Amino acid sequence: MLEKQIINLKKAKNAVILAHYYTLPEIQDIADFVGDSLALSKQAAHTEADIILFAGVHFMAETAKILSPQKKVLIPDLEAGCSLSDSCPAEQLELFLKNYPRHTVLSYINCSAKVKALSHIIVTSGNALEVVNALPKEEKIVFTPDRNLGAYINKETGREMVLWDGACHVHDRLMDTEVYHLKEKHPDAKTLAHPECKSSVLALADFIGSTAAMLHFTKNDPTTEFIVATEIGILHEMQKQNPAKRFYVVNNPETCACNGCEYMKLNTLEKIYKALQTESPEIILEEELMRKALAPIQKMLEF
Repeated sequence: MLEKQIINLKKAKNAVILAHYYTLPEIQDIADFVGDSLALSKQAAHTEADIILFAGVHFMAETAKILSPQKKVLIPDLEAGCSLSDSCPAEQLELFLKNYPRHTVLSYINCSAKVKALSHIIVTSGNALEVVNALPKEEKIVFTPDRNLGAYINKETGREMVLWDGACHVHDRLMDTEVYHLKEKHPDAKTLAHPECKSSVLALADFIGSTAAMLHFTKNDPTTEFIVATEIGILHEMQKQNPAKRFYVVNNPETCACNGCEYMKLNTLEKIYKALQTESPEIILEEELMRKALAPIQKMLEF
């Protein structure tokens, strides 16, 4: 059985397996830690493991390497990129920022190590509002790379941050019409939405938050039905934590199929086994880049 082989190999290699909530259920079930990207990297940094295998996407594995430079970091498939991270090439951002020389650069953690290195503070979907509210009202801010998350923060804080025009294709393609349809079918359900969604979708939500925040909400709210506007992988953990509750993911209107991230789904058990066996593909980052990218993450943690 492949799962048992992976567990045995993991022990032999002194490795730790991280899995994002959007990966396949069978991967989440064999992982040592399942969660959001930064939380996973922080957990791995506190282990005695020599190897971190990150079942997620490329920028997440980079973050793990930045927080654990002494450990070997593996990713099952180098092609597991991220549409949001890719929408903000560091070279283009560097040119863009020349137009805003006196602005603080806030970057959502869903970006490359090179973009992190150009930033002053990194934020997550869970702490972005807190960090922005902690900054002086008169402080000028450029927010990258997610325009939807940035617009949500502007609305909630009354700021006028300059927004980089990037988006996560998984969340950006969700439509309010699909949410309305599910609300009509399930009138007693509460709607949860990730802040990477468009404002028209967020306007219909009873709760807006990160994947971890949504999980916490579904576990503690007495409602028994939920409409979920994010990547379908989260439903596995939601159902595990709440076996008596029902969840309905907002469909991708382009295909009328469940809203999945094709990059996350590139992670498979077979690739995890091979990566542990060969100790590749490995995430390699220059020391100077890691140092520059770590500084804005540490700045966030100060908040």
